[in-house]
Amino acid sequence: MQFGCLLSVKDINKARAFYEELFDIKVDADFGINIGFDCGLALQQDFSWLTGIPDEEIKDKENSFEVYFELKDFDGFVDKLKNRKDVHLLHDVKEHGWGQRVIRFYDLDNHLIEVGESMKSVVEKFLDQGMSMEEVAKRIDGTVKDVEYMLQGAE
Repeated sequence: MQFGCLLSVKDINKARAFYEELFDIKVDADFGINIGFDCGLALQQDFSWLTGIPDEEIKDKENSFEVYFELKDFDGFVDKLKNRKDVHLLHDVKEHGWGQRVIRFYDLDNHLIEVGESMKSVVEKFLDQGMSMEEVAKRIDGTVKDVEYMLQGAE
């Protein structure tokens, strides 16, 4: 099974540059008005042509769906994001109760994007602060097994 997420975009070239520059992801399939990135995200220009949904029925700024990324260098990403003039922040950095910091913003086509620090980084931060595995598990609302799994995870 293969899974991906496809976003409708107005300008494939601008959208491609936005995602490549901001997230350092690589295109692994380029079909002109449809491109796929190595992370499973795809972009489609002329979405109405592809789906048969009339242009006037395609919503702009849908707030019931988000694309999310988790990164090890969260602070570096936030600095990079805030240097851009073409993003609209939904909110600045906030920390969830389980200790993960996130920021949400809209891309060039008003898709909601969430970027958070990786849970591996969160767990490592708590362990570096001297918390036990049990304390970390309680802090992230998980189990010790969850903590062990996150420590093995990719960044």
